[in-house]
Amino acid sequence: MELKDINQVLVVGGGTMGRQIAFQCAAHGYFVTIYDISAEVLQATQKRIGAYADYLVAEGHIQPQAAKRAINRISISTDARQAANADLLCEAVPEDPALKGEVFARFDRYCPQRTIFSTNASLLVPSQIAKATGRPDRFLALHFHQPVWVGNLADVMPHAGTSSEVVKVVHDFAKSINQIPLVLNKENFGYVFNAMYSGLNSAAITLAANGVAAVPDIDRAWMTVMKMPKGPLGMLDVMGLDTVWQVTDYWGKTTRDAQTIKNASYLKEEYLEKGWLGVKTGRGFYSYPHPAYQDPKFIHGGRI
Repeated sequence: MELKDINQVLVVGGGTMGRQIAFQCAAHGYFVTIYDISAEVLQATQKRIGAYADYLVAEGHIQPQAAKRAINRISISTDARQAANADLLCEAVPEDPALKGEVFARFDRYCPQRTIFSTNASLLVPSQIAKATGRPDRFLALHFHQPVWVGNLADVMPHAGTSSEVVKVVHDFAKSINQIPLVLNKENFGYVFNAMYSGLNSAAITLAANGVAAVPDIDRAWMTVMKMPKGPLGMLDVMGLDTVWQVTDYWGKTTRDAQTIKNASYLKEEYLEKGWLGVKTGRGFYSYPHPAYQDPKFIHGGRI
C-alpha cells in the first residue's frame, strides 16, 4: 500500500480532536467520514467544523472556496457498517483502553482488510490495544496536537508488530495533510513533545492546587521569563481541562502519587464540576474569548 491508495479517511469520534483531524484531512483533498454513536454529537460536530472553516478563512489560512470544498468532502454517520469502507481509520475516542479496544474490534469486523488502523491516544501506547484491533500489523499511533492546523506535529508511533510499509504510508499521509511527521524509534508514553510538556503542566497545576500562587501569577512567571504569549495554565485551557483531568487522573491512579491525585481532585472540583473546560466552554482558568493574558497590561498589571 502506498500514499496514493489512501482516498477515504474514517475518523471515529466526533469530539474536539476528531473534528479537527477530519477538517485537516478534508482541506487537503481527502474524503472523510466522521463516525460517532451520538447523533447529537455529530450535529455539534458539523457546526464546529463550519466555525473552524470560518475562522481559518478569516485568518487567511484557507480560501473561501477551498473551505467550502473541504466541508463538502466531510460526511457524518452513526452507522458503523456504513462508515467502514475506508483506507485509513483515525480513532479519537476518550482515553479508555477498554473503549478503544471495543471500537477497533467492531471496525475490524466491518472495515476491508486494506484499512490501516491508527489511534490518537494520548495516554496509551499501541501495544496495549494492538491485539484488540484484529490487525496489529496494520495498526499504530498517529497522534495530533491541537489546534491541528497550528500545532502541526504528528507523532507516528508503531509498536513492535507494525509493518514497515504501514509506518511509511502513515508518515507520508501525515506529510500530505501539512503535518510534520515524527516517527518514534520505540513506544513512549507521551510521545516526544507531550513527554517534555507534561512536566511543565504538572508543575503548574501543583502550584495552583497547593495554593502557592494565583493562576495569573503562575502564568505571569512563565510568560515573563520565557517571553511566551501565554502561560502553562492558559495553554491547558486550549487543550481542554477535561482532557487534562483525564491524563492527570490516569497517572494519579497508575502511580498512586499523592500530589498527582490531589491535582486531579483540584481540576475536577474547581473546574470540571462547574462545566469550566477551557476555551471550548468559554471558561477554564481564564474566561474566553478575551482571556486576561491577552491584555497588554497582564504582565505588569499586578493581580487580576
